[in-house]
Amino acid sequence: MPEGGSRLGLRAGFDADAQAYDRTRPVCPDVLFDDLIRVAGLEPGDRVVEIGCGTGQATVPLAERGLAVTAVELGSALADLARVKTARFPGVSVVTTSFENWQDTDAAPVRAVAVFNALHWIDPEWRYAKPAAIVAPGGAMVVGGCRWARPADAEPFWSDVDEDYRAVGFAGSPPPHPEQISAWHFPDEARPYFDEVASFRYPFHWSYTAADYLAQLATQSGTRALGPEVSAEFLALVGHRLDALGSPRLTATFVGQLAIGVRQPAGKTPAPPATPAPPAT
Repeated sequence: MPEGGSRLGLRAGFDADAQAYDRTRPVCPDVLFDDLIRVAGLEPGDRVVEIGCGTGQATVPLAERGLAVTAVELGSALADLARVKTARFPGVSVVTTSFENWQDTDAAPVRAVAVFNALHWIDPEWRYAKPAAIVAPGGAMVVGGCRWARPADAEPFWSDVDEDYRAVGFAGSPPPHPEQISAWHFPDEARPYFDEVASFRYPFHWSYTAADYLAQLATQSGTRALGPEVSAEFLALVGHRLDALGSPRLTATFVGQLAIGVRQPAGKTPAPPATPAPPAT
């Protein structure tokens, strides 16, 4: 996961093509959101703060289950699309700012803080301390996400494309088999703030046209980290490979992950950082 000096710059880059981001990001299976509601003990009307909502990939399923969602999103274009997608839900509000800078002005208690595919973008000093500071006693922190996987019977494209990754020095390793992706757990640094009560995994598939797969690649932080020239070279290589195959529809494999922690009792939770929040980027 991106950390240190690259984190602030890369996390702001998803806003560059919000339409492609919205069109190509997978949505976790319905059962994940059903488990979230059940284990966190949430009821219709309960207020949830969602960190880094993107264009609403998790906001909409949460709102469909009757939750009142305050969605915090750094990117203005992403936030605008999230507002459009959630306009039919009167209980949803989308705030354009970083979570570190966000100040809650709503008197309604926060029953849960949720973050999907964005935990690693939050300043480590605030990652668990701020959710613990804003959630009501007995409330939950919900961490969800999707990880790319590659089953043994995956289409040949998924292994052949590794050659294009290697050609440009793309950081990281090929996706593991789904069974090698275990459930995610709260790390040691979260334990002063939250007690983990459940952790699940959900293998699923997502279908892409060749064009949408390229658009998905272009919005990934790893691609953007290559820089404009190398990322263009990388996308061209993958595009040529897809063209040679007749631009097929691709079936991608993911493993959804969900972990739920309950806030430590009052008096046991450390105070949030006293230093000012970092500026929005």
